[in-house]
Amino acid sequence: MELLLLAVGKLRPAYRTACDEYLRRLGRFVTVREREVREAGRASGVAAQRAAEGERLLQAVPVGAGVTLLDLDGAPWSSEEVATRLDAWRHAGRHRAVIIGGAVGVDPAVRARADEVWSLGPLTLPHELARVVVAEQLYRGATILQGTPYHKAER
Repeated sequence: MELLLLAVGKLRPAYRTACDEYLRRLGRFVTVREREVREAGRASGVAAQRAAEGERLLQAVPVGAGVTLLDLDGAPWSSEEVATRLDAWRHAGRHRAVIIGGAVGVDPAVRARADEVWSLGPLTLPHELARVVVAEQLYRGATILQGTPYHKAER
């Protein structure tokens, strides 16, 4: 299995550093790569922006890959649930794309392609920060599966 973190736009340096660190750590447990697609800019309206970015995202999804979409309307997952999903993805034996849309949301075609929709909760986060949080949670999920001491579930 290969895990693809697929997102609209480029990260600014501070976010890039943080995201790269978590992806590097995650890479010890699973084959992971990241791909950024270009933002649509100010296309002729929000719907046109979503459509253009959606087309770019869908073209970047590997053939036969499962798709997890990050979206406010998705289900919130605990860190343990992220670990369970990661384990299921590995056992399914197919590539998995985790998609983070752009600032104007995602096109309905992207939502239709998703096997599951994950929400980071009701908070509004900058998309750059959301990508770092996703990378960290995937890493945390992998450490839970491996039983490494990174994850501390004390409450």
